[in-house]
Amino acid sequence: MRVRLPLLRTSWAWRLGAPAAAAAARLPRGASAGPGPRRAMAFYRTEERGQPHSPGYRLFFKNVAGHYISPFHDIPLKADSEEENGIPTKRARNDEYENLFNMVVEVPRWTNAKMEIATEEPLNPIKQDVKDGKLRYVANIFPHKGYIWNYGALPQTWEDPHRKDKSTDCCGDNDPIDVCEIGSKVLSRGDVVHVKILGILALIDQGETDWKLIAINVNDPEASKFHDIEDVKKYKPGYLEATLNWFRFYKIPEGKPENQFAFNGEFKNKAFALEVIKSTHECWKALLMEKCAGGAINCTNVQVCDSPFHCSQEEARSLVESLYLQ
Repeated sequence: MRVRLPLLRTSWAWRLGAPAAAAAARLPRGASAGPGPRRAMAFYRTEERGQPHSPGYRLFFKNVAGHYISPFHDIPLKADSEEENGIPTKRARNDEYENLFNMVVEVPRWTNAKMEIATEEPLNPIKQDVKDGKLRYVANIFPHKGYIWNYGALPQTWEDPHRKDKSTDCCGDNDPIDVCEIGSKVLSRGDVVHVKILGILALIDQGETDWKLIAINVNDPEASKFHDIEDVKKYKPGYLEATLNWFRFYKIPEGKPENQFAFNGEFKNKAFALEVIKSTHECWKALLMEKCAGGAINCTNVQVCDSPFHCSQEEARSLVESLYLQ
């Protein structure tokens, strides 16, 4: 007998996204769509399948039209990008807009479940990581509870496991680049928010480069004070030190050694971070165009039209439905 697993919840929330950039472009010359980056808003929809806290749980993403998309491949990297065949194109912008990126929130602050974009599954829903048949939860690293930031990833980036980073001398970890969002708000799993990048930390995890971006939600009440890594030291004293210690120790309760860092654990500034993002975005483009070996990475997408992994909206829907028939 074939049984369909329950669709637990469908939620709409205002998410910051790229399509409103096109709407802003239709305004008469000289007209304003509102203050700063907060005017660029669009809907993303999330849809839960399976039971939370179970191996079968998945959080799928839909666009404003209600069509399934991949948060890994179909959400633009740049928050204000124009796209050509689904890949953001360059355009002249001031520094403020050059530093606006979409972040996909995987883990809300103060929670312990190790949620992540399922890079090896069709349409890359968010799932809980499983190891040795058990769901993974991070330990509480004294004096903290769970993750100490809103944790997630930048879409349309990929740390290539076959490409050695010239600054760390280690290859990538085969994932989208991670983001630690340090704002005052606790975000929700599946949120897609505009962030500005402040700096970056180079974690070396079992010989692989695992970059950790430091960023802040542009709609955070304190966002206007933060422009680079030095501002984090000034306005959130101790936060970077706590971040370093968290990443150093969080695997010790699992019986693993301390994590190591490139640059002796020094946080690099915004300019350095933007170059890393640029590099990982180029690696992602090569992956989607099948110009490099992606291994088990699933590149199915509905927006990158020139990609050999592109599928139709109907095919995407059928993929999701087929996953929940037994």
